[in-house]
Amino acid sequence: MAEEATIRTRKFKLNPLLKRKQMVVEVVHHGRPNVPKSELAEKIAKMYKADPTVVVLYGFRSKFGGGYSNGFALIYDDLASLKEFEPNYRQIRLGLKKQPEGSSKQRKERKNRAKKLKGTAKNKASGKK
Repeated sequence: MAEEATIRTRKFKLNPLLKRKQMVVEVVHHGRPNVPKSELAEKIAKMYKADPTVVVLYGFRSKFGGGYSNGFALIYDDLASLKEFEPNYRQIRLGLKKQPEGSSKQRKERKNRAKKLKGTAKNKASGKK
């Protein structure tokens, strides 16, 4: 079994306007290539007495030579504030939102085709019900 990872937090800040705690996370993981974000979220939630579903981890980089990583953690007060303030791409990563269907080019072409139409025909062209 691989060695246990050590987690340290620094630059801790309470952010009441965004209803969250934010910090820099340092992970020491000698003997392991890296540590999964799910495992880190559970450990950080335990450290700060929070639910793992409201812990958002991002921006992790491994140091050259391995065994050490840095990243950011946000712990929201509740799931509603996470959905309100967290960017859409991170909500998609967390599985809280569904990624839009098709490529961005297809969506833009559909939007521009719909611009040329009026009324209920516009809904048919854009694929809405």
